[in-house]
This record gives sequence, structure tokens and C-alpha cells, in this order.
Amino acid sequence: MPFWSNPAVRGGVYQVTVLAGVFALGAYLIDNTLDNLAARSIRSGFGFMAREAGFELGESLIPYEPSDSYARAYLAGFVNTMKVSFAGIVLCSILGLFVGIARLSKNWLVARLASFYVETLRNIPILLQLFFWYALIIEVLPPSLDAINLGPGVFLSKSGLLFPLPLYDPAHAWVGLAFLVGIPAAVFYGHWAKQRQNATGQQLPRLLPTVGLVLGPAIIVFLILGAPLTFEVPVFQRFRFVGGGELTPEFLALWLGLSIYTSAFVAEVVRAGILAVDWGQNEAAGALGLRRGLVLRLVVLPQALRVIIPPTTNQYLNLAKNSSLAVAVGYPDLTSVTNTSLNQTGQAVECIAVMMAVYLTLSLLISAGMNIYNRVVAIPDRR
Repeated sequence: MPFWSNPAVRGGVYQVTVLAGVFALGAYLIDNTLDNLAARSIRSGFGFMAREAGFELGESLIPYEPSDSYARAYLAGFVNTMKVSFAGIVLCSILGLFVGIARLSKNWLVARLASFYVETLRNIPILLQLFFWYALIIEVLPPSLDAINLGPGVFLSKSGLLFPLPLYDPAHAWVGLAFLVGIPAAVFYGHWAKQRQNATGQQLPRLLPTVGLVLGPAIIVFLILGAPLTFEVPVFQRFRFVGGGELTPEFLALWLGLSIYTSAFVAEVVRAGILAVDWGQNEAAGALGLRRGLVLRLVVLPQALRVIIPPTTNQYLNLAKNSSLAVAVGYPDLTSVTNTSLNQTGQAVECIAVMMAVYLTLSLLISAGMNIYNRVVAIPDRR
């Protein structure tokens, strides 16, 4: 048979041809873009990242000044994006879990309220919800002078949420190290307890020993070093609060909007995962005398996680990407920094390329973390 009639050879030729076409198209687009930039006297390259940015950011977790470089501004915007994304993932996971379980409640009122929560939030655009939360904070909450006192040193007003912030002490580094040491100890105990239960059927307590192993060493070191703990409490001076920690109105609006919107989708994922577990598992657990809470925690949810985690990962990715709407409420995230840099430098291709690369990296990190967790909690098939 002639070699050109071999399906494997033809398949290889086709793939090489398509790949070469893709590279040729990419080279043409890049060359055409560079020619157009040169014709319009627009500088190309990423050299602008080292120049002075010259603009301020409303808030930043890392030190940033207008005299810093564009690269520093991008880093500050990326850190802000990471902050709201991971805070939103935590809150939407908690809300989604409880609402998803509530939708399956035998209590008619609880189930209907959870259903109303899901159907309402899923069908209102996320941008409108961000506007709603921002307007609620700005228009409804009192000014700083009449801030609502939620507890010792905790105040809520148009200026945001203010709270006491612990002052750093060198002993805290040793406390943190002890905390990190307790985490693998807790993981080892959980693994050992699971193996023992599989071998003997004896169920050992998990929650209290795990909490003790994680927090115990840190508390012991903290007490040995003299319990150094001093808080910086927000104090109202003249027109505003000074000191302590602060969650700005922009961050609160974005955080609540993203978390509550995404939690409606997570709730449906949780409900679908629980319903995917065969009802015989519930009946078998009930026949053994397990209470409904234990049935859900020990029998249903571990099996439902196999169904829940993959679509939940998609919702986490959507939340991280939806954080680019932060510019609508004035939160200085990566998109906001990109828009300002683009307007000042005129280097649209480079600015957009950096933003795309950062969001791609963030999405890949979230996917990798969820895939690792999925492998950890997966139930091995019995052959």
C-alpha cells in the first residue's frame, strides 16, 4: 500500500499542516500588528512597566504609591483581585452549601425560601446586583459620625466596615510556625482515623482532635511567650475613623454581590449532588440508627462530592472572572489598573495581554487546587 494511503501517515500530515497554518496565522497577525503600531508611532513592548505609574489606588494590600512603576500597580491590582476572589469563594461555598441542603428540607417554608433565594438571584444580572449592594451601603448606612456599633471596636457606616486589628509582635511568628506544624499533624490524624475505621469499624472523633491539633500547639506557644496580644481599635477623629482594619464600601459591595450571586448556582450544584446519591444509602444509614445529620455528613456528602466538585470549580472560575466587574463600583482591581494604564500609555495590546495572562494564571491556579482536592476526596473504585 502506498504510504500516502496509510491512515496514520495521512493523519500526521493533516495535523502538521493545521499546526503550521496556525503558526503562520499567528505570525501574520503579530507582524501586521507591529506594522500598524509603527505606522501610528505607537511604541510597542513592555518597557513601560518600569516607568512611573503616576496614579493612585483607592486601596491596596501591598504598599503602593503613585511614584511606583506600572508593574507595581499591576501587582497591587492583582493582589486586590485575589483578595476579593478568594474571599468570595469562601463565602459563596458556605452559603451555597446551606441553601442547597435547605432546598431539600422537609420543612415547607425552609424549602420554599431556599428556592426563592436561588431562582431570584440566578435570574438577576450580576452587574445589577453589584449596583444594588453598592447603593444599599452608600444610601442606607449612616455616615461615619453615626456609625452602627456592632460590637467592641466594630463599626459599620458609609465608610465601610471597621474592626480592631492586632498589632504585630515578634512572638507571633513563632505562633504562626506552631500553627503550620499543627496542620500536617491534623491531616495525619484524619488519615489514621479513616484507616482505623476501615479496618475495625470503630469511628473515632474527628472534629475536636483536628481542631486541637491545629490550634493546640499555637495556643501553647502563645501562652508560653506571655500571650502578647494588643489591638489597634478604630477611633473616630474629626470627620473619619482612624486606626484598625477596614473593609471599604467598594470591597463590601463587590464581595457580597459576587458571593451571593454565585452561591445560588453553588446551591443548585449541591442539591444535584445530594440527589445523585442513591436513596438506598440513606435508608441503609437510617437502618443502622444514624441520625439525619450524621447520615448527611458521613454517608451522603462524601459520595455527593464526586458530583459536586467539578461543576463547583466552574462556578469558582466564574466568580474570579466576574470580579473584573469591580470597575463598576470603583474597586481598584486588575481591570481598573489595566484601563488606567492603557489610557495613560496607549499601549493597548500589551496592557490587555498582561491582563489576559493574569486572569488565565488565576483560573489555572483555582482549577489546579480544586483538581487536587477532588483527587483527595475521591472514593476509590472497588474492583
